[in-house]
Amino acid sequence: MPAVEQYLKPEVIRQIKRLDLRAQFIVKGYLQGLHASPFHGYSVEFSEHRKYTQGDDPKDIDWLAYAKTDRYYVKKFEAETNITGWLAMDLSRSMAYSHGPTQRGKLGLTKFDYSICIAAALAYLMIGQQDPVGLAAFDQKIRHSLPPKSKRTQLATLLALLARLQPTGETDIGGSLTQLAAMLRHSSLVMIFSDLLTDEEPVLKALRRLRHGGHDVILFHVLDEAEVKFPFRGLTDFEEPETGERLELDADGFRAEYRASVEEFRETYRRECLESGVDYVPLDTGMPFDRALTEYLVQRRRRG
Repeated sequence: MPAVEQYLKPEVIRQIKRLDLRAQFIVKGYLQGLHASPFHGYSVEFSEHRKYTQGDDPKDIDWLAYAKTDRYYVKKFEAETNITGWLAMDLSRSMAYSHGPTQRGKLGLTKFDYSICIAAALAYLMIGQQDPVGLAAFDQKIRHSLPPKSKRTQLATLLALLARLQPTGETDIGGSLTQLAAMLRHSSLVMIFSDLLTDEEPVLKALRRLRHGGHDVILFHVLDEAEVKFPFRGLTDFEEPETGERLELDADGFRAEYRASVEEFRETYRRECLESGVDYVPLDTGMPFDRALTEYLVQRRRRG
């Protein structure tokens, strides 16, 4: 069996069928490596104590405080302040794309599967921290929604819904995010998972609306590894996933232009998100999962 850190690798996670186990292994692999990162101390620094109550983890009892007071206290972590999280999942047909084996020869996840793994891990983290988390899945509009809760049963409900989702529709990311903004009644942390393969301006406008509504936003821009690195050779037949339009071209002659376009695509979102106060996280399906979890952790520390 691979070392725990191996579960941060998409090609390993792909071999695990159950989504709840994928989430657990990703989080455990991440937390195991956390002690060596700049975030060491995230789970051990505390600003005050509170009385132990039923349901608290006995491991959090401060035995030094007990020795002094003869009462049970637990450490109240600096990041214990609850936040409300929303996972916003793009169900557009293009999210089902996977080129197949990665350049390292390992079987890759689709963009949607990769996003689902991250979303499941974030839900596992948030509910473990007693933060309410909900879900909105959209294509041309929001098709499924689950109100945020922090109960342990919420994790099973949320993971079951995630596991049933299929990316099959056409997309209206801007309209769907605007619909989500109208649903939010409290300041929330909105975590968006999409390949953003649509017109940019409606999406950017919707992101600004979320920010103006007082919400924090993390935009996980998920592309397939092949969409970023363009490993194709010779005459290649390409198909547009949502329209079915086909195009044959010389991949070798097109590679430099294509890569420049992808970089410009990402740079536009990076620049606009920075100006709007949105955290932009470019990912591809060959990348380990720890980058996404680190962005969540950074954001949570800000709000804590």
